[in-house]
Amino acid sequence: MSRPARLFWIVFAVAIAIYLAMLAWTLPTLSAAAGGLAPFDMRPTGYSFEEAKALLAALGPDATSFYENVQHRLDLVYPPLLAASLFLAIGLLAPAGWGRWRWLAAAVALPGMVFDWLENAAVSHLLALGPAGITPQEVAAASRWTVLKSTLSALAMTAVLVLLAMWVWRRWRGRGLA
Repeated sequence: MSRPARLFWIVFAVAIAIYLAMLAWTLPTLSAAAGGLAPFDMRPTGYSFEEAKALLAALGPDATSFYENVQHRLDLVYPPLLAASLFLAIGLLAPAGWGRWRWLAAAVALPGMVFDWLENAAVSHLLALGPAGITPQEVAAASRWTVLKSTLSALAMTAVLVLLAMWVWRRWRGRGLA
């Protein structure tokens, strides 16, 4: 196994571990504290001013602290791990004939990380202001980062799936099975 492939599996394993911790622990904890409302991070199509205000009101001080001090700390580390996993997957799965261009194509994995960090910063601002202090413009900005994060991450994941299908097809054809 090549060094980039080993690096991929290590980074991927750590990213999955953090993602599972968020899915199994922090995000359900926040949703339960908010009476079943989904946290900002789990609203890929964004949220309105009214939805943001309702979530912030439902969270309360303990859940708001948990969001900021536990969820956001995990979500500080997760975006670069996800981006690195997707970057390496794209670079490794792209046809060798692409040469160095395959690593340039892999850069599609990076914007999702940046937008995730921007989303976290905007959500931290909303959490600090609370339901009475937020403005429609601040919520719209946070929601925009959420949508951009979701869209660009989905694009990079789609690229991985397409390249994986192409890799499987090349392997299958190379064995004379087609």
